Amino acid sequence: MKIYTRTGDEGKTGLIGGRVSKDDVRVEAYGTVDELNAFVGEAVIRLDAKRDEDLIQDLTEIQHELFDAGADLAQAGKSRQYKVSAEMVTRLEEWIDKYDAECKPLQRFILPGGSPGASALHVCRVVARRAERRVVTLCAQQETNDEVRRYLNRLSDFFFTAARAVNARANVSDVEYKRGSQVFRQADAGKNEKDKQ
Repeated sequence: MKIYTRTGDEGKTGLIGGRVSKDDVRVEAYGTVDELNAFVGEAVIRLDAKRDEDLIQDLTEIQHELFDAGADLAQAGKSRQYKVSAEMVTRLEEWIDKYDAECKPLQRFILPGGSPGASALHVCRVVARRAERRVVTLCAQQETNDEVRRYLNRLSDFFFTAARAVNARANVSDVEYKRGSQVFRQADAGKNEKDKQ
């Protein structure tokens, strides 16, 4: 099988249900999800294989689910069978709670950084937010799986929490934003940090 097909040389690509321009909103949405998947792979190789074994397993599962999300977004035809479900969103929330329990309470906004693994996960967080924005645009214009939008929203929260957990495991402090005062009360620290994104 040849890798190149020449079928996209005129600026068109195939969807499940037809061909569209490569800058179509649907292609932009699943292309950004694919980009996110690549960054997750980059984050995995920056983690400690032993210390972060549980997180690596979760991230590998997320990579499979991002592939599922891309397949859902690529469906433009009338017959649709989606893969991303509400159960996946619920499970992400459980993982967020699990990793958040390893972190100190937030007092200030934090900057992306700390350890190499945490920095890579913060990149995943911001790319997940961009993917979510692309899917919001798609949902407003065309029919698609709304669960993908919810999944990406929760996924960015997961990456934020996982980045903090990786720093905690490495005994590296989060990089606090110093140009402001303490903005979080202990009870609502995580909620407010997520809401700002």
